[in-house]
Amino acid sequence: MDACSNAIKFISACWSIFLAVWIVASISTKPSIYRESRAQRLRYSLLLVVSYLLLVYGRRLPHPFDLRLIRCVDVLAWTGSLLCVGGLAFCIWARISIGRNWSGVVTLKEDHQLVEHGPYRWVRHPIYTGLLMMYLATAITLGHGAGFSGLLLAFASFWIKLNIEEKLMLKQFPDRYPTYQRRVKRIIPFVL
Repeated sequence: MDACSNAIKFISACWSIFLAVWIVASISTKPSIYRESRAQRLRYSLLLVVSYLLLVYGRRLPHPFDLRLIRCVDVLAWTGSLLCVGGLAFCIWARISIGRNWSGVVTLKEDHQLVEHGPYRWVRHPIYTGLLMMYLATAITLGHGAGFSGLLLAFASFWIKLNIEEKLMLKQFPDRYPTYQRRVKRIIPFVL
C-alpha cells in the first residue's frame, strides 16, 4: 500500500479517535445555567456540517469540487499525517484543560471558570485550532478543491461561534477576560 493510502487511513483513525474522545468526555460536564437556542446554533453548525461533508465527500461531487489541487506524494502524506495527529493532540489537551467547563454549544456552566492554562495560554480557542489543523491535514492529503472549501467553511463556522462565546465570556468575566484577550490570540498562536 502506498503512503497516500496509509495517510488517508491514519487521518480517518484520528477523526474516529476525536469523535470517541468527545463522546466520552461529554458525559462529565457541569450543569449549564445558560444555553443558546437551537436557532442561534444554526448560524454556525450548518456551516460546520457542510464543511465536513465537503472535506470527506467532496471529491465525489461534480466539477469543480472534484478538482485535484494537490497531488498526493509521500512527503505530503507524511505531512498530513503528522499535522492531523498534532491537531488531534492539541484538541485533546485543550479538552482536558477546560475540563467540566466544556460544551459543544455556547453555554455558561454552573461555577464557570476562565481557563488560561494548557493550550489556552497560546490561543483562546485551542479546540478550534486543533480541529482546523485536522481539516488542513485532511485537505492536503486528499488534495481536492472541495476539501479546501470545507476548510474555509470550518474556519468561518468557528469564527462565528467564537465571537458569540467571547461576548458571553466578556459578560461573565468583565474584569479578567479583556486582559486575557489582549494577551492571547483567538485561534492562531501569535497571529490571529
